[in-house]
Amino acid sequence: MKTFQSVFVALMALVPGLAFAQDAGAQGGMGVIGQVIFFAGFILIFYLLIWRPQSKRAKEHKALMSGLNKGDEVVTSGGVVGKITRVADDFIVVEIADSVEIKVQKAAVATALPKGTLKDI
Repeated sequence: MKTFQSVFVALMALVPGLAFAQDAGAQGGMGVIGQVIFFAGFILIFYLLIWRPQSKRAKEHKALMSGLNKGDEVVTSGGVVGKITRVADDFIVVEIADSVEIKVQKAAVATALPKGTLKDI
């Protein structure tokens, strides 16, 4: 979101400079309505390619974090695979080997694996 704001501010700063850079007698350029339509199309494409997919991924990850339970098999963002043994508010305890447990933030969980995946590895 911060990236879009900085790009938007930079584009808005360039608009007056582009208007003054044109020749006063030049004809056949894009009019004000054409510029508005172009800018609206740019915003629409930006929304469809960046905002919407990012918010969809964020919602899916939030649902994954809230649905973590004891016994689930997970992969962390660091690539550690294990089974959840305890769940707290912000942290989970993951058993990565027999009697080897690590504490991990819930936000670090990348995916939840189907049951029995650890036996196949």
